Amino acid sequence: MNVLLNLLWLIFGGIFTALEYLVCSVVMMITIIGIPFGLQTLKMASLALWPFGKKVVSRPESGGCLYLLMNILWILVGGIWICLSHLVWGVVLCITIIGIPFGMQHFKLAGLALTPFGKDIVPDSGN
Repeated sequence: MNVLLNLLWLIFGGIFTALEYLVCSVVMMITIIGIPFGLQTLKMASLALWPFGKKVVSRPESGGCLYLLMNILWILVGGIWICLSHLVWGVVLCITIIGIPFGMQHFKLAGLALTPFGKDIVPDSGN
């Protein structure tokens, strides 16, 4: 079922979202300072490409000073806008019953987009 939902996700816009994150990642990695942020957008691109069957978890060391500082900088520079766009799309998609699974994936992406440092994407065990 996850494969079918992922294919539908790709057809109806997931591929464009993943490509946007990939292009942004490459642009950010041009400078040395942007490499950590580019790695986070690569993480979001992988989730945006194939979101069903994956979940976002916090690392045990994600409460450290560096992660907190980088997440605050991320939010101030643009993370809040990325998060808000995913929240809006999630709400729009959840209006219909058919769109609810896709809206839930946007909510998952919104959580990652708000504070990506200290988070990992792992396969969902399907509980």
